[in-house]
Amino acid sequence: MKCSVYIATSTDGYIARKDGSVDWLHSAGNSQADMGSHADMGFAEYISSVDCLIMGRKCMEMIASMELSPEQWPYGDTRIIVLSNTLKQAPSNLQDKVEMYSGDLTTLVAMLESEGHQHAYIDGGTTIQSFLNLKLINEMTITLAPVILGEGIALFGKTATDIKLVKASAIAFANDFVQVNYQVSY
Repeated sequence: MKCSVYIATSTDGYIARKDGSVDWLHSAGNSQADMGSHADMGFAEYISSVDCLIMGRKCMEMIASMELSPEQWPYGDTRIIVLSNTLKQAPSNLQDKVEMYSGDLTTLVAMLESEGHQHAYIDGGTTIQSFLNLKLINEMTITLAPVILGEGIALFGKTATDIKLVKASAIAFANDFVQVNYQVSY
């Protein structure tokens, strides 16, 4: 099963402020730019290519705090598995949208694959880090927002070994965001 990342960071590599806030994503860049067919910077195309999403607890809690309406829900009917060793139940506004999982990640991937899933979207800093260290990520799409935060929650932390990224491609959008795609080579 393919496991991929699709995430935004500040130009200096932070996915959120220290308090978990991502408010800077909404104010970064040129909001007046004509994005044409790139209004969502490829997210709809990406989400249509995945058949399940594995995210961390903190990521889920951030989404829950947004109180999204059904029209705002970005994941459609994609199966969402939330990793947590502490929470056994999702927040009330997400209970019908996510399922909780506590356990081995390799076992989870094997289980999803045996159920017919072919492409998992991996989201959340700690979750991405864990999947990288287990050599489970195949591809990463990182969208750099044109803002420097100086501090916050880094996308990447300590890795067990160097991780080589290959087959780079990039696109600069009219709003000054830059999106880079890599294949991961262990």
